[in-house]
Amino acid sequence: MITTETYTSWQNVGHMASAAETQITPTSDYMLAQRAAKNDMEAFEEMYKRHNRRVYSLCLRMTGNVSEAEDLAQDVFVHLHRKIGSFRGESSFTTWLHRLTVNQVLMHFRKRGVRLERTTEDGDVPVQIVLGTDKPNHMPVVERIALDKAIAQLPPGYRTVFMLHDVEGHEHEEIARMLGCAVGTSKSQLHKARMKLRGLLRQQNHV
Repeated sequence: MITTETYTSWQNVGHMASAAETQITPTSDYMLAQRAAKNDMEAFEEMYKRHNRRVYSLCLRMTGNVSEAEDLAQDVFVHLHRKIGSFRGESSFTTWLHRLTVNQVLMHFRKRGVRLERTTEDGDVPVQIVLGTDKPNHMPVVERIALDKAIAQLPPGYRTVFMLHDVEGHEHEEIARMLGCAVGTSKSQLHKARMKLRGLLRQQNHV
């Protein structure tokens, strides 16, 4: 016979389970990764469903090209399938996948022969585009959409450095290592990217 006490107890267990499920969302990614590493394709497909939009959006922001972004997003998941066993859960899966995606796009740039535009050292002084755009991820949605449109119009070299520094948060020394250029070149590229973006955003505001 199910008593009121038993029913209440079940309810409490249910609430505890729901709370636990909410708290272990990152762990569920880790568990899926462990299963996928053992060639569990259902687990891998679930990971794809969860994260493919995020990966595609990042590829699109970095390349500014829909077709390229679609191809790169697929490449990322092919690469992920090979590397999934190396995920140890030391950081969140989304952080780990984010780094993997950025590295894959940078590798694509190198293979394609994208080169930073030749610039001088006159870009050391940072230039703020408009209020808030020095931290794109914290901007209001409408302004962020405008910025994304402007970023897509940047030359490849400018766009890459802007994305890595102002969006991804890498220091110039890191960017220089990743792109195989001088620190001064990275600073100059960022300066010129911001100047270009300021002009593009002003144009959008006057449309």
